[in-house]
Amino acid sequence: MATISEVTKEIKLIESLEALESCPHHKDERAGVQKALLQHRNRLEKQALLLEKYEYMMRYENEHPGKVVAGIDEAGRGPIAGEVVAAAVILPDDFKLPGLDDSKKLSVKKRLEFREFIMAHADYGIGIATSEEIDEYNIYQAAKIAMNRALENLTEQPDHLLIDAMTLDTDIEQTSIIKGDANSNSIAAASVLAKTTRDMMMDSYSKEFPGYDFENNKGYGTRKHLDGIENFGVTKIHRKTFEPVKSKINQKTLF
Repeated sequence: MATISEVTKEIKLIESLEALESCPHHKDERAGVQKALLQHRNRLEKQALLLEKYEYMMRYENEHPGKVVAGIDEAGRGPIAGEVVAAAVILPDDFKLPGLDDSKKLSVKKRLEFREFIMAHADYGIGIATSEEIDEYNIYQAAKIAMNRALENLTEQPDHLLIDAMTLDTDIEQTSIIKGDANSNSIAAASVLAKTTRDMMMDSYSKEFPGYDFENNKGYGTRKHLDGIENFGVTKIHRKTFEPVKSKINQKTLF
């Protein structure tokens, strides 16, 4: 008779709930085997739910058959330091990434895993608007600038845009979707690329400007960040029109 370990390995190779239900190991009354069957059933059920959600999140893309659809999202509208970063993503027809979601709902590890997969299999463009541009144009317009730059960096010209809660000044037809990063896979993919790119930039700034805790707050106005402003002044990446930065402009400034 096969050992429990050997049977468990066989069970883990089963790829569908149907195959699991019909496998002969259900006749094995050993507690370890029954536990392995239950655990694998739970895994397969979770995978099935993720796949079902993924297919549901393709509904906006599927409304435009035969057209090249790009999803667009940005990261960094709320922080008081750093750029706003946008991404545009065109998913190929055979693309499938169950578990894809609004980047804020994913763990750091999962975001980075998805980032690599998306960049390896999809057409994408990254666009950035600087803190100076945010101050000059306001954050809403700067986000649009970043989105347009992301579009320009795509390899393929899209026929339709799916945008998270915004519209762009372009001749390309578009759909603005409220909470688009949780409702469209293309926008969710753009959300992942935008957030991970910006987070990496802020990690880099934490080395250039120690004392502001950028590696943890990513430019948001946390207590440690505000303490950094009090202790070291305003840096070149701070948004000068955002409070409390605006009130500190006349204090010591780092360049």
